[in-house]
Amino acid sequence: MSLIESPTAVSPLHRHISLRAEGKTFPSVIEMVKTLRPEEPLHCVRPGVISSAASAFCTAFNGDVLYAVKCNPEPAVLRAVWDGGVRHFDCASISEVQLVRRLFPGAEIHFMHPVKARSAIREAWMHHNVRDFVLDSESELTKILQELGKPEAAKLGTKPGLFIRLALPETGAAINLSKKFGAEPEAAIALLRAARPLAAKLGLAFHVGSQCLDPLAWRDAMQLAGEVIRASGVQIDVLDIGGGFPVAYPDMNPPPLGDFMSEIDAAYDALQMPGLKLWAEPGRALVGGGASVVVQVQMRRDNMLYINDGVYGALADAGALRFRFPSRLLRASASQGAPDAAFGFFGPSCDSLDVMNGPFLLPDDVAEGDWIEIGQLGAYGTCLRTAFNGFDRAALVEVSDRAMLETPGYEPSES
Repeated sequence: MSLIESPTAVSPLHRHISLRAEGKTFPSVIEMVKTLRPEEPLHCVRPGVISSAASAFCTAFNGDVLYAVKCNPEPAVLRAVWDGGVRHFDCASISEVQLVRRLFPGAEIHFMHPVKARSAIREAWMHHNVRDFVLDSESELTKILQELGKPEAAKLGTKPGLFIRLALPETGAAINLSKKFGAEPEAAIALLRAARPLAAKLGLAFHVGSQCLDPLAWRDAMQLAGEVIRASGVQIDVLDIGGGFPVAYPDMNPPPLGDFMSEIDAAYDALQMPGLKLWAEPGRALVGGGASVVVQVQMRRDNMLYINDGVYGALADAGALRFRFPSRLLRASASQGAPDAAFGFFGPSCDSLDVMNGPFLLPDDVAEGDWIEIGQLGAYGTCLRTAFNGFDRAALVEVSDRAMLETPGYEPSES
């Protein structure tokens, strides 16, 4: 079984409907629904939106842009990111490494998970030309060096790039990523000193947290990183400022992309380390607006709608994290112009936890058989799907629509 057919977390959706082979995509989600009348959840990828966002970020950021593959590993999404100018990929598993290398033989792949299996380190190094590894502990440094020091690996005759992950104080992001990963400053200083003579290039990395709305979070993190670098007394080649760059949701309105880049540029100047190269690892910011899912209403009970996707499918973040997503009705019959009302969703599984309270604003006369498009699901929508209760029959199409919500600074240019 090939990698692309294998039922892994980085495989495409099980049934991939696409007109790309004929040199075209659906002109809109509405036209797609009229044509296919889908009875299973259908993911709508917007390659143009993704490519435009990737291009905007690459233009604005003064360094190398590494797409965080975990955010959405769909091949159609990865190709759109590549078309937007991204040539570096932040991978968190050997499966992601394999997928990126298969799609893009010339890509630069960086293994940026702080805790890796020994077999993954060996395979990435020996078979996929991965040279950069992140770590946040002495034990992980020892593990990497032991695996790369084995005769088969050592034959390559080069040193690895080693990146020390720095823990940060709370930033107010939607998800705090320093609770699980990152060395405290004193430990990071010791790791930088230990890694310097062993590294072809040495870096310090951090992550302010997912969906961070505050541009000052990067300024403060870069200031802390500068203090750690100076205290270490060793030369650092790269400062990796991670991801966390936000996109718009109905109740989250991030500042324009330029505000983030202004703070990053000012913080870099304040470091006074002119030889230091910057990396960033955006995920959500590049692909969040680039996909939606079309679901069908199976039953209505007051203002709760039973739909054919849920928290075990594309809508995990609408459940546990209570994210609200833009939604619109794609009616099976002519609209009567009913006023909007607030709805919640029940997913298709038998689990009573499969609930998304929203609220999602839809016409008050929504009924069984209607379709609903739920947007801003390019980040973590597809890749968090499970086969729980057998509700894994989703498909994917490509459409030419703009994003359902546009984030300032990423809007596609008018043709």
